[in-house]
Amino acid sequence: MLLFFILGLLVHFVFFGSIFDIYFTSPLVHGMTPQFTPLPPPAKRLVLFVADGLRADTLYEFDENGNTRAPFIRNIIMHEGSWGISHTRVPTESRPGHVALIAGFYEDVSAVAKGWKENPVGFDSLVNESKYTWSWGSPDILTMFAKGVGGDHIYTYSYDAESEDFGAHDVTKLDTWVFDNVKEFFHAARNNQSLFSKVNEEKIVFFLHLLGIDTNGHAHRPTSREYKDNVKVVDDGIKEIVSMLEHFYGNDGKTAFIFTSDHGMTDWGFHGAGHPSETLTPFVSWGAGIKYPQKVSAQKFDDAFLKEWKLENWKRQDIHQADVAPLMASLIGVPFPLNSVGILPIDYLNNTDLFKAESMFTNAMQILEQFKVKMTQKKEATLPFFFTPFKLLSESKQLNILRKARSYIKQRKYDEAKPSHLLPCCFIAVSVLVAFFLLIQDCPWTYYVYCLLPMPIWYAVLREFQVIQDFVLSLLTFPPSQLVGYLFVFTLGIEVLVLSFFYRYMLTAGLIAFACWPFITQLWTRAKSISLSWIFFSLLLAVFPLMPVVGRKPDIFLVMGAGLLVLLLSLCVVTSLIRRKDHFINEELLLHLFQMLSIVLSMCVVYTTHDSLLKKQGLPLFNQIISWITLASSFVLPLLSPTSLFERLFSILLSSMSAYLLLSTGYEALFPLVLSCLMFVWIQVEQETLQQLSVSYKQKVTSLQFTYNPDITQFRQIYLDDVRRAFFLVFFLVTAFFGTGNIASVNSFDLASVYCFLTVFSPFMMGALMMWKILIPFVLVMCAFEAVQLTTQLSSKSLFLMVLIISDIMALHFFFLVKDYGSWLDIGTSISQYVIVMSMTIVLVFLNGLAHLLTTKKLELCGKPKSHLI
Repeated sequence: MLLFFILGLLVHFVFFGSIFDIYFTSPLVHGMTPQFTPLPPPAKRLVLFVADGLRADTLYEFDENGNTRAPFIRNIIMHEGSWGISHTRVPTESRPGHVALIAGFYEDVSAVAKGWKENPVGFDSLVNESKYTWSWGSPDILTMFAKGVGGDHIYTYSYDAESEDFGAHDVTKLDTWVFDNVKEFFHAARNNQSLFSKVNEEKIVFFLHLLGIDTNGHAHRPTSREYKDNVKVVDDGIKEIVSMLEHFYGNDGKTAFIFTSDHGMTDWGFHGAGHPSETLTPFVSWGAGIKYPQKVSAQKFDDAFLKEWKLENWKRQDIHQADVAPLMASLIGVPFPLNSVGILPIDYLNNTDLFKAESMFTNAMQILEQFKVKMTQKKEATLPFFFTPFKLLSESKQLNILRKARSYIKQRKYDEAKPSHLLPCCFIAVSVLVAFFLLIQDCPWTYYVYCLLPMPIWYAVLREFQVIQDFVLSLLTFPPSQLVGYLFVFTLGIEVLVLSFFYRYMLTAGLIAFACWPFITQLWTRAKSISLSWIFFSLLLAVFPLMPVVGRKPDIFLVMGAGLLVLLLSLCVVTSLIRRKDHFINEELLLHLFQMLSIVLSMCVVYTTHDSLLKKQGLPLFNQIISWITLASSFVLPLLSPTSLFERLFSILLSSMSAYLLLSTGYEALFPLVLSCLMFVWIQVEQETLQQLSVSYKQKVTSLQFTYNPDITQFRQIYLDDVRRAFFLVFFLVTAFFGTGNIASVNSFDLASVYCFLTVFSPFMMGALMMWKILIPFVLVMCAFEAVQLTTQLSSKSLFLMVLIISDIMALHFFFLVKDYGSWLDIGTSISQYVIVMSMTIVLVFLNGLAHLLTTKKLELCGKPKSHLI
């Protein structure tokens, strides 16, 4: 069994890690030859303003008084430059958004290996190709383009990370800091000859990253006054910077300006997915090399934006976000970023047809270089008789296309010179003869692991077949028709579990089916009160998957209501314990009262913190201290309670709820309470079902002790009903994960959940707190199942095998559903789904140990154990 267990853990670790090797390898290649337009550029310098988190509609629309929020940008659109919408691509996050803008390619899927915090593979960018670049803003963004770049031509000026505080009184200071430091920089340049010389060079870039709008959006939502007022602050700041630069350079007309955003934001203050509010961002450009406004009578766009924004008479020119990089490179005459996939938007260029055609030809050559390098790499790694070139872009056709394009340019037939749509194609030869073809093709060692590791696993399974044999023998006792019916129900249950990962309402359907379960068994006739409780709490829990994802509709009064319900339940339980026991130990009473006090404190902290943040007074220090103390004590207090089944589980619930309330923003505060009530009923239901199996051992739930050490000889053989118990466990675990949201992406969570603990942005600490919030319902389920194992005499070995079978069947679905494209919400969901089911057995072992610790261990403050009368 030990060998089987070790091999089981190993194979699950290897195979859920395999998706990162198979699906999430970087598409970036290196070794390309730089390409640049061989004609003088229109601009000497480029100024890039990126308003982080700014939605297109917020900038372009009028406010409730009929006034524009950004009068300077509006004036640019109508009198000086060109405008449109920049269509971002998922994931709509700051890092991939800025990479797309400045480097010209979208998210590198291998970034998952870095927790999506940085690009794991080096890449070329406009910043790298420039002669000098000065940048101001957030340290998270600026350092990304300076990292690993040779030379000393990139200069970054950033504020401290602690300044990015969602609970700060005025986060517009993040933007005013940038504007003030840019002004000071140019003031210093007048008195510094070396710096003055550098800022007057050609091919230079000034990058201003403005984070205030994004921070206000997260803290107050994009519909808030703070978010919209921040747009005015940015507009005023840009106006001052543009005026200062024109004065500094003597109005030489050699400065190009671009204003855009890395991503938008949903109405509930999130981004990362593909909602139009996240993918539609403003794009305004003016200055050297940019077309002036073009008045038109009709436009090609059929949406209602133009009329709503009152811009129907000014030509709108939409672009893709990655197209900005080649545009900027063309304006200042630097090589196009080597990894860029952007297509030059020539409609923005105010230049000769020759310059446009040469720039497009350079763009095509730069993309073709990537294709050629990728094809060479694939050809070298594939057997000659397996390699198939992309027929539409063979070497002869490449030369023919380039020759025609060059000929058209020489003949001044510029309209005919267009770049082909280069679509890279990857051909992977799959070997049938595993070891032989892996060897002759010199495949990575991981391929050998994937293909050969199942061999010892199957060997271990054959050695440990006794439990499976007992189960098969029990199945053969059923009539064939009944067996087929059970198989159909089991298959249907598995498919419901799989579908619940995509559609949360499938959990509702499953819980409704659970509510009907007593009617098709003898449970309804034998224990009506328990059956009614089971039906009530199953239906009540079924409501939660139908609710909106947590964070989109915060309601502090629901959190308060959940706390009051816990207090009411606590009073009832304490009263019941006092009546049931001959005497109630003072330490036990004090412990329960202290846990109830923790609930009250949590409610007060949540309410006062919410009120303080609304008043922009920040997180009170006292509240922060109480929150951390409550969280720490929630791990210890249950260990001080008696080890009787009911009292220990109730103590775990109170401690968990005191911490969960601090992490709640709305209806999810009720979820652990309802789930725990159903778990208490489940324990009693499973004990009642033992009578159907004629199991002689049966104790009252109130008399059971978690410290009870069962005799291994009392463990019974596995029954078909145990499969149902294993399925119930898996279903409740999935419900604990997805009952109130989607744990696969941070886009489903509200940062306000951790505001009782901290408001200064700290991804690891915030992530840890959110992870504990996710695990609390999980732990409650596992503690309840610890009691189920005790009451039903179900061996851990049997449980392990059944959950292994269920999770692996589910994993077969998700392995082929892993995505390496789309938003990180989609990609993260597909990864999480696969990892969850593959790691279910491993996590089960860990949480089973944690549940065993919480339920069976007891801390004695007085130094000597006491016996309690039940």
